[in-house]
Amino acid sequence: MAMCQALLCDKRFHQLLLQFDEDLAASTRAGGCRRCGGRLHSARYRRKPRGAPRGLMPQYSQRSSFCCAVDGCRKRHTAPSLRFLGRRVYLAAVVVLIAAMRCGLTSKRAQYLAQSLSVPRRTLERWRRWWLEAFAQSSFWKVACARFLPPVDIEALPASLLERFSGQDARGRMIALLQFLSPLSTISDGA
Repeated sequence: MAMCQALLCDKRFHQLLLQFDEDLAASTRAGGCRRCGGRLHSARYRRKPRGAPRGLMPQYSQRSSFCCAVDGCRKRHTAPSLRFLGRRVYLAAVVVLIAAMRCGLTSKRAQYLAQSLSVPRRTLERWRRWWLEAFAQSSFWKVACARFLPPVDIEALPASLLERFSGQDARGRMIALLQFLSPLSTISDGA
């Protein structure tokens, strides 16, 4: 639990996630409109991320998105993100780490997490159900799970998935997992 809390409170970790997101946004913009090939204009929008440490730069609360400049198209292109997991209000790292801890979470730990991160117990339960049901049945996971041998233990998600990104420190494993999950950050029904 100490590793989890240290990582979630580490401003450098969050700044690194912001840098990754800015790189993903630049790549999305450079690719142009997927529908018509037109130029993309910035159309950032504000998010109110929960679970972030205090004192992060204001850009941390903005989601990179773009809008096609061609009249008649105007298609929106939201860049993948390591900070956000779809439309969830809590940061992706919070959803992953807290849900990973949930596998072995005692009642006392759940109460501590609920108080320290302001995550209600019902939300913890909802995240757990999402990992076990919606995520495990998603088309994303059905394709992606083939990358892992032996198979990932579905009942222990996301902890069992986080363990597969080994050979690195806790920060490196978490970043690798968030990069793996980043396609879900642009799919509202998949996250």
